[in-house]
Amino acid sequence: MGDILVGTCSWTDPELVRSGWYPAGSRDAEGRLRHYATRFPVVEVDSAYYALPHERNSRLWVERTPEHFVFDVKAFAPLTGHPARRGALPRELRGASYDPRDAAFLDAVWARFAEGIEPLRRHGRLGGVLFQFPPWFRPGARAEAFLEECAGRTAGRPVAVEFRHPGWWREGRAEATAALLRRYGFAAVGVDMAQTLPSSVPPVTPVTSPRLSVVRFHGRSPSWGTGSKEDRFRYEYADHELEEWVPRLRSLAGSVERLHVLFNNCCGDAAVRAAARMRSLLERPVAASAFRTPRPAGRGGRPGPDGAR
Repeated sequence: MGDILVGTCSWTDPELVRSGWYPAGSRDAEGRLRHYATRFPVVEVDSAYYALPHERNSRLWVERTPEHFVFDVKAFAPLTGHPARRGALPRELRGASYDPRDAAFLDAVWARFAEGIEPLRRHGRLGGVLFQFPPWFRPGARAEAFLEECAGRTAGRPVAVEFRHPGWWREGRAEATAALLRRYGFAAVGVDMAQTLPSSVPPVTPVTSPRLSVVRFHGRSPSWGTGSKEDRFRYEYADHELEEWVPRLRSLAGSVERLHVLFNNCCGDAAVRAAARMRSLLERPVAASAFRTPRPAGRGGRPGPDGAR
């Protein structure tokens, strides 16, 4: 069985910092990361989505964490077709055309992104690069061409892909999607989220890379896609909701070298508490777990046949 690494999608979220989870004396930038790394073996760098990562920061992250600790880095927004503030760009790029379709602009952004995470890769601390595509990234020839381009630009780096358009994983399309990701060696990202919305992504977990599999827990708020960040991600996982995933996560770990389980219900300390609870459940003897798998919720958010919400 491959290693199962459980963590969260940020260690710097303001709500987490204000929650009191970090002890006194460990609340500066260095102290927070050092403390987090005593609790979990993996974290997602979500800040790289909003601004290009800096090589200096990556070096500091390596220095402040144990040798076994790894970072999943979320791709900078324009690299996945999302908009980004011009102010988030390096000074030398702010006067550029700022058109994600412009090859010269993209070349420069890709180069800066790769440079920023190079210390993580060089020291064996890069768990994966997360490409989270937007809801308007629909299945089709244009999207497939974009994925092919991503494969060429990320050669030699582990990549995980999360689709936010549910059409990629719906019945009749899922096998073709899995085959597409396998072609490029990309790991498919499974998600846990509310299953009562038109935009709900099914909780499928295909293995598309022998090296890595990723599952991200977004919470099951019915406000997904609307409202504030707190509305979208405020969710407290119940034990039974986490237990439903244990058999599936163990099965995934049996098919890959490493499985990353990351909690993104980032309001207060909800994510770190859910991650700690999931790790505890996964460490139980196998016979102690009920072998159920998560299924989409019934209508109106009611539990499905196996109790999933």
